[in-house]
Amino acid sequence: MMGGHHAATGAAAWVAVTASTPIAFGWYEGVTNTGVIAGALVCAGAALLPDADHHSGTIANSLSPVSDVVVKGIETVSGGHRKGTHSILGVAVFTAIAWGLSLLSIDTGNEEIGSILIGPGIMCVLLVAFALKALKITRDTKLLPWTTSITLAVLIAVFAPEEWFWMPFSVALGCVVHILGDLITTAGVPLLWPLKFRSPGWMRDGRGIELDMIWKYGGNLSLPILGDAGSVREWIVLIPVSLYAIVGVVWALLDEMGYDTMSVWNQIVAVFPG
Repeated sequence: MMGGHHAATGAAAWVAVTASTPIAFGWYEGVTNTGVIAGALVCAGAALLPDADHHSGTIANSLSPVSDVVVKGIETVSGGHRKGTHSILGVAVFTAIAWGLSLLSIDTGNEEIGSILIGPGIMCVLLVAFALKALKITRDTKLLPWTTSITLAVLIAVFAPEEWFWMPFSVALGCVVHILGDLITTAGVPLLWPLKFRSPGWMRDGRGIELDMIWKYGGNLSLPILGDAGSVREWIVLIPVSLYAIVGVVWALLDEMGYDTMSVWNQIVAVFPG
């Protein structure tokens, strides 16, 4: 799946799971409108984390020089592109790192301000930069990724510091959505990495049921519903998914600004009864 589409699915998944509007499930409770808005960007960036295993990928230069170092490190540890980061173990490691960073704080010594959670702030800066790069918002600039990402992190830290509790979950959700997205393309993913179970020969030589498109010789698993990455089918699916994410974020923004969004929703529902 293409980078921008990974980001869109991450944002859409965040809205679906955390928002309390009629168009969402609201399974992860306690996230405010601010959290829905900021979390959509963060989760969009987290949905790109598994692709931080390729030094020339979309997000490698999203926040230079920091992102370059991070990506090269991940690429080395994970064994290269579409290996460790695209596995169950990879999701667990990314989530553990996010949880560890969520505990990193600095005591300001001010009773009104209290402690500042700098760990989630650092991760927010990186993940938002990933999302902006994949969505081509900061494609040809170097300063904008830094200013946008840092501004968002500071705003949350100052005005809604309690929002950071969802950071580990957003990373886990984004990574899972990414892997599911690649699972339904032809290349598939090595879910059980570092274990590698190659498909038996009878699946590939025509003597039996040919399942090589599902169980690859190299051990990857695939349910190629979308075909190759960037296919027409992928675009057909991702257009409504992206629109859903946009509607969810705009809804949360209007709610936060005091608009009576439920009245508008009820009017729309009344036009289409049943």
